Amino acid sequence: MDDLTSKIDALEARFERIEPEIRAFIPEPGRFERLREEARELEERYRGTANRPPLFGRIAGIKDIFHVDGFETRAGSRLPPESLAGSESPAVTILKNNGALIAGKTVTTEFAYFGPGPTRNPRNPGHTPGGSSSGSAAAAAAGLCELALGTQTIGSVNRPAAFCGVFGFKPTYDRIPREGIIPLAPTFDHVGIFSDDFQILETAASVLCADWEPQVDPGKALRLGIPTGPYLEHAEPVGRRHYEKLVDRLDNSGHFPLSVVTFGDFDRIRERHQKVLDFEAAQVHRAWYDAHAERYHPKTRELIESGFRISEEEYKSLLEEIHAYRLKMRDALARHNLDAWITPAAPGTAPAGLESTGDPVMNLPWTQAGLPSLTVPAGTGPDGRLPLGAQLIGGWYGDERLLRIAGAVMASLES
Repeated sequence: MDDLTSKIDALEARFERIEPEIRAFIPEPGRFERLREEARELEERYRGTANRPPLFGRIAGIKDIFHVDGFETRAGSRLPPESLAGSESPAVTILKNNGALIAGKTVTTEFAYFGPGPTRNPRNPGHTPGGSSSGSAAAAAAGLCELALGTQTIGSVNRPAAFCGVFGFKPTYDRIPREGIIPLAPTFDHVGIFSDDFQILETAASVLCADWEPQVDPGKALRLGIPTGPYLEHAEPVGRRHYEKLVDRLDNSGHFPLSVVTFGDFDRIRERHQKVLDFEAAQVHRAWYDAHAERYHPKTRELIESGFRISEEEYKSLLEEIHAYRLKMRDALARHNLDAWITPAAPGTAPAGLESTGDPVMNLPWTQAGLPSLTVPAGTGPDGRLPLGAQLIGGWYGDERLLRIAGAVMASLES
């Protein structure tokens, strides 16, 4: 028990020093008394046993759209929490059953959209941490937890992970259960994981993802797709130059970056994503919005009002397009004989200020495809004060292989 007690004591001291400025967590009176009691119970449960669970004593943060027993769910909003209550998320229960200790709820933008919260980027507090999983990314980067759960509907795992300089893993669509979470747009909602430690992230993925099967290393020479065309044109100059240098380094390390003309209909991909998101968000929030419209952030109100103007017929037609697109993208790796795609994880570094959480444009097409994607920390911007990340995208249900590919990529970048 001494190890866990010392760990929580150190975490409490770190919270006192860092959290008042970063504001990654929802305030909780008695947080550390609760954690010490839960640590004692955990230790007692496994006393005298040789096989502790894989996440024994790991400290986890949970985005405040997940229901967690003993915690209110507010979803970054001003709605009455009793109206948002629900049963505990299976993803949270899985973490607990595998030995994780829940540090608390992390800040989210309002209902996981663009209405920002108070969280600051721990690498440079004058800048956004990204969204909507703002608190989860910032908490992992600030050492306030060892792993954190977030969600991604457009780019809310991969983008904030890049802005905060941590790993952010969005598995294949529905590979981690989505129940027990306030949805934004169920067609696109993914549960994801943040960590500053790749091995911890991989362990968390192995218990959270259904039917996880460990993979062997993929070898030293990887064929990595470069999606040329209108998509990459959305990277900012700083992000684009950094990405091109990274690709050159991988090329010089014995890998094979291959340019593939991709997303020729990129504007249409973005348009249908937004329309489906609008429509589904309006349906999710219809009753709450009827009762509490004045309590919603203007950005969320705009989203919902837009969704009410989309017809059922147009929505169904958009879903058919998305289904065809997903099938096409699932086949793309084999069609081009690629191991993975590699792209910028965000257009550039984190924007200054807290009014904007940044642009998820580099993540959107992969989220719409439902493919697994991983942000890998990959250096900093020109002034050295803000992180930049690379995004690796794997094949459908190729989550295990994607993490092994990431290990090979990181080894090459570090050599």
